[in-house]
Amino acid sequence: MNLGTLLRRQRKAKGLTLRNVAEKAGVSEGFLSQVENSVKSPSLESLMNICAALEINPGEVMTQLSNHRPQVVISRGEWGEVDVPHTGFATRRFRAPEERTLIDGAVLFIEPGASIPVRKNIKNGQEILCVLKGSLELVQGEDRVSLGQGDAVHFFTQTQGQRVTNQGREPAVVLWVGTL
Repeated sequence: MNLGTLLRRQRKAKGLTLRNVAEKAGVSEGFLSQVENSVKSPSLESLMNICAALEINPGEVMTQLSNHRPQVVISRGEWGEVDVPHTGFATRRFRAPEERTLIDGAVLFIEPGASIPVRKNIKNGQEILCVLKGSLELVQGEDRVSLGQGDAVHFFTQTQGQRVTNQGREPAVVLWVGTL
């Protein structure tokens, strides 16, 4: 379990929304979502404020995290625990930023009609998408690739004119891996 998963489980167990906790902690809803999905790591001050908003002991959080495992599993049972913000997509990272060295990986949750922007500051990057549920379209300039459940694509990152869009009528769940 990572910090984001631990905080999300605590928040949901208390029946609180992202907005409730973010307001109490003095952080943005988007930032809290990124922390819960392991996209960003909070500063010590932000972590303390989030723990206070959740009414949990930060020391106990750290103790639980000290049992760090070399494997990180995102089980299908966790798919329903992801809150998709107003952007229409959520990213559930396997590792916190400081733990990513060569590759980055995540499970993406994309609402119908929503698009995921290209990664910033990536040069000569490679990416793999595998559709676990639903369908999506990869656009790179004039090239378009439609992918359905079970389909996968390996491609070179294009910093302009690239996007991944859920063209389907149901939420898509996608395994994504990219080089750093």
